[in-house]
Order: sequence, then structure tokens, then C-alpha cells
Amino acid sequence: MGTAAISREGELTTAAGPNRSARSRAPVLDRIVGQPRVRAVLGSFVTSPVHAFLFVGPAGSGKREAARVFAAALVCPNGGCGECPSCRDVIAGRHPDVLFVERHGASILVDEAREVTQLAQRTPRLASRQVLVLTDFHLVDRAAPALLKTIEEPPATTVIIVLADARAPALVTIASRCVEVEFPPLDVESIAAALCASGAAAEVALAAASAANGRLDRARLLVEDPGFAVREARWRAVPERLDGTGATVALLAAELLAAPDELLVVLAEHQAAELASADAAAELEGERRTPGRKAIEDRHRREQRQVRTDELRAGLATLASAYRSRLATENLPARRAASLVAACEEIDAAAARLSRNPNESLLLQALLVRLDGSI
Repeated sequence: MGTAAISREGELTTAAGPNRSARSRAPVLDRIVGQPRVRAVLGSFVTSPVHAFLFVGPAGSGKREAARVFAAALVCPNGGCGECPSCRDVIAGRHPDVLFVERHGASILVDEAREVTQLAQRTPRLASRQVLVLTDFHLVDRAAPALLKTIEEPPATTVIIVLADARAPALVTIASRCVEVEFPPLDVESIAAALCASGAAAEVALAAASAANGRLDRARLLVEDPGFAVREARWRAVPERLDGTGATVALLAAELLAAPDELLVVLAEHQAAELASADAAAELEGERRTPGRKAIEDRHRREQRQVRTDELRAGLATLASAYRSRLATENLPARRAASLVAACEEIDAAAARLSRNPNESLLLQALLVRLDGSI
């Protein structure tokens, strides 16, 4: 099968041209936030899915939620009604025929790929088919060949959904065996609307959506954290607080590095609720232990690291905007303008280094020392 993509009009196209006329989509797909073309495409596959799908888009664009609700539609006896026990169990993460396969380390290992092959051979327990959701496949690396045959020709009762943040080189051969569905970053309006639908006040929802950088998962944490506006103001005030002393640099760095802990408290509450739900589902099934609990805990630790990095990166973006706003001042002396441009470049470089897991304290202190005197 050739790789498929979504055209600008929202029509699924392949190498052979337009594929499948639009059909009425399953109501459960309405849970997908801010991705109308994705909803239309997935709706066209509910009654007769292909063997494998590749969902590609940046973190926070809704791939994981879309995979869950699409899986609900695929195992629902009523075509994705969103209301039956089957749909409710999938949404709650306790349907035995919908499995999320999580990586355990920094990348997906060959042994984990072989485990996917074994899972694909399982016979569905309740539904007419099972759905395997393979997460973080932009990190598949050398395990890709071990999965190629399974993704290309799984059993007729297995549908595979592959999630990836980007099209990594190792993913190319897998992508060629899947229908590819793109998830662009979410716009502020869609995120704010989703937050309001969950009960957030309009003003708070808009503020959180604006600060989320296109990520629904981050916005949902921010809207439950009343301190995020204070943290943003703290970053924006850095230029005024720098006074040429090392003591101030150390104090500022400590304050800014402690700020993500406030958001991590909110995340911990979400994660505890997820584990409690998984434990309850296992108890209902008569399991002594929660299947996949270690994988969930490993994912939670990765999420905590990612939230911390995202919060620091967002703070640096706010800091850069503070310098750029000064750069926009009319009749600025050339030397002053050059100093502000250099400050913005230093901040951007520090944000880029965050992806390499540096010593955050040293990184931030060094940045503040370089910025000191720019204003």
C-alpha cells in the first residue's frame, strides 16, 4: 500500500489518487479536538479499516487521544456510538482489545518490537478485532526491520495504529505500509474551546491556550494551575532584575528552576488518577497485578521530564519576547539594538540545548551571566 496523506481539503489521497468518499463519521470521533480533517478521514475508515495507520504530528497535537477514540470506534458494536460499554471502556483505558504499547527506554528496542509481533497474533477477547497503538515510533531506530512484516501483514483481526512525532529516517519503510494521517499543531481557539468544554472559565482557558504553544496536553495542565501567569511574569521580569551581581544571577536561576515543580504537582494528580483507573480495571478482570503497570510508570516519568523541559523552554520563550519587545523600540541606537539581538540569540541557543539534557542550573546561570548588562 502506498503512503497516504491528508490533502488541504481534508480528503484522503494516495499515490493512486483520492481514496474513499466521505461517510458519516462515528459520534465518538467528536472527542478529537481541533482536527476536523483528521476526524473526517478516520470516520471514512470506521466500517472497513485498513491494517495499519500512521498518525504523525508534534507532541500535544492530539495523536494519542485520537488513537484511543478511533480504537473505540473500531471495536464498538454500534460503529463508534461513544455511549455503549465498549466505547466507555476504551475511553477509560480498560478494554481488553485495545492495547497501548509503551517503550521502556530511550528508544524502541528489538525485543519490544518482537513483543508487538506476539501481541498482534492474539485473538480478540470481546470485539471482532483488536487494536494495537504503538507509541513514540519516531524513536523506532534499529527495531524497525523487526516490525515491518507485522505492520505490513498483521492478522485480519488486528489493526495497528503507529504514533510518531516526526517522520524519522528509520520510520520511512514502516510509513510506506500505513495510511498516514497528519496532525498539525492545534490553534489557540481550538485549545481554548476544548478547555471551556471541560469547565474552564473562558478567560483562563484563553490564557492557558495562548501559553501552551499548540499543545493540548500542556494547556490542560496549565488551566488547572493558577500559578502559571505568575511564572510567566517572573520570566518576563528577568531583564529588570539583573543588576550585575552574581548573587542575583544565582537567586534568579534558583527561582526559575523551581517554577516547573508547581506544574508537576498538577501532572502528578493526573497520573495518579490514571494508575488508579488501571488498577481498578485489573481488579475487575480478576488480575492480581495491573498489566503493563511498569510501562505506565515509565511513561509517567518521561512525561514528568518532558513537562519540566517544556516549562523551561516556555519560560525562555517568554524571556526572549521580553528582549524582542525592547528591540522593537523606535530610534534605538545601533549598539543597543545589536546587544538585544545577541541576547535573543543566546536565549534561543539555551532553549535548543535543553533537548540534550544539560545541567539545567549551570545552563541557566551561564545564560543569565551573559544576559546581564544587555538591558
